[in-house]
Amino acid sequence: MNQAYYDVIKKMEESNVNPEYIQGFQGGYLHNPEREEQRVTEAYSAGFEDGQNRVMDGYSSWK
Repeated sequence: MNQAYYDVIKKMEESNVNPEYIQGFQGGYLHNPEREEQRVTEAYSAGFEDGQNRVMDGYSSWK
């Protein structure tokens, strides 16, 4: 795992980013399968997409 991943997760947690976004980001970044449909939220989907695309600054709108 690279340090940039840990640093961005720490920044998100310190900035009080929506936990659903953080969980989505982690899943997408680590190439985990997406949650089942009934548990997917808008924040989770946005985080998952940012994680897959390695977008490290997309969390600002989810504070």
